[in-house]
Amino acid sequence: MTQHRPLRGRLDQLLREIAKFGAVGGVGILVNLGVFNLLRGTTEIPVVRASIAATAIAICCNYIGFRYFAYRDRDKNRRTREMTLFLLFSVAGLVIENGVLFTATYGFHWDSPLQSNIFKFLGIGIATLFRFWSYRTWVFRALPVKDAESFLKAPAATPVPEDTKQGTKQDTEQSDPSQRVT
Repeated sequence: MTQHRPLRGRLDQLLREIAKFGAVGGVGILVNLGVFNLLRGTTEIPVVRASIAATAIAICCNYIGFRYFAYRDRDKNRRTREMTLFLLFSVAGLVIENGVLFTATYGFHWDSPLQSNIFKFLGIGIATLFRFWSYRTWVFRALPVKDAESFLKAPAATPVPEDTKQGTKQDTEQSDPSQRVT
């Protein structure tokens, strides 16, 4: 039974991480598709260029969500490195996402608004798998176990008053005569 607890704890932590990633990603999808359809419907910008612009705006929104919500407990010491890697992997995701749309639009001439949205959404899905792996592995790295343990064992911010502390030998002897050592 004790062997399953660490595995269960890691699984629970992974599921919480996926849920937070999904919440931020859900907002990113709404921003991405909203901007894409706004640009596509109100401008003469070609489909893939409108998609690239929408993806870039969603990437900016997602960084804020990932840094300050989904991965707020992760290492913050190397912010320049983090942002550089985030942009690098986000651009790779942008290429994956818009490569699907490009192929559908210019390879198969599927460029109606409905078809564009379907292939944009499909591209987002494929790119999301890549982004999840790359962000958690390279960008928002977990604190080393030693640092995480010291963070968890750190004293409370407010000191405990002397009259509420328990457990001294003298307190035990005075409160429970049966516990006295003679």
